[in-house]
Amino acid sequence: MSSNALYTDLSSYYDLMCADIDYQAQSHCVRRLHQLFGNQGRRHLDLACGTGPHVRHFLDFGYASAGLDLNQPMLDIAQQRCPEASFSCHDMASFRVDEPLDLITCFLYSIHYNPGVAELQACLASVHEALGDGGVFCFNSVDKALIDNSSFVRHSVEHEGSQFTFGSGWHYGGAGERQALRLSIEKTSAGETQAWQDEHAMVALTFAELQRLLEPLFEVQVFEHDYERITPWEGTSGNALFACVKR
Repeated sequence: MSSNALYTDLSSYYDLMCADIDYQAQSHCVRRLHQLFGNQGRRHLDLACGTGPHVRHFLDFGYASAGLDLNQPMLDIAQQRCPEASFSCHDMASFRVDEPLDLITCFLYSIHYNPGVAELQACLASVHEALGDGGVFCFNSVDKALIDNSSFVRHSVEHEGSQFTFGSGWHYGGAGERQALRLSIEKTSAGETQAWQDEHAMVALTFAELQRLLEPLFEVQVFEHDYERITPWEGTSGNALFACVKR
C-alpha cells in the first residue's frame, strides 16, 4: 500500500485510529449533562459523527439519533453500524434540520474542524437555529493558550495481520486563529513499515474567546474534561466540556 492509498482510504482506518477511545463513557457523560440541563426531549444530532459510534450509544439510550459529517465513506460505515439512524453529508457550519432538536453533540474536539472563527460562528448559529426551546449543545474544546506542542499521544493495534501505530497531537504557533492537529500512521506488515503523516488546519481560540462567541446564543456551563464525573472547570486545564443551553 502506498502512502497516498493509505490517505485516501483513511475512513477504513478511522475506527482503528480511535480504538483507545471510550465512546460509551463519553456518550453516557453527555447524556447525564443533557438530563441535568436539557428539556427531557430525545431528538439528537451528532456533528462530525464519523463512523457513528456515539450515535450508536445514543440510539441505545432511547434517543432518535442522527449524524452529520463531510466524509461520505465514514457515513456509509455509520449507516451500517446504525441502520435505524439517518445520516447526512454536510458541512456543520451551514446545516439545517426539518424539526427542532433537543440535543446536539460534537465529540472528539471536532468543533475545531471549523477552519476559522467566522466558520465557527456560522456553526454556532446553525446549532442555535436547529435546537428547540431548552435544547442543549454539548462539545469538548482545547484552549489554544494551553496547548503543549511537544505532547503527542500514540497507541498501537493489530488488524488483519498488520501492526498499526497511530499518533496525534495539537500544535499552535503562538498567534492567530489557526492551530493544527498533526496525525501519523505507521503500518508494519511482514517486517516492512510504511508511514503516513498529515496536518489538519483547525480553528484556535482561548476558552474566554469561545465563551464570548457562545454567550449571546446560549447559557454556558464549563466542566473539567472528565467523562467519569461532572466537575466544574477550575480554570487551569487546557481541555474542557461545554454544555450550552439555548437562550
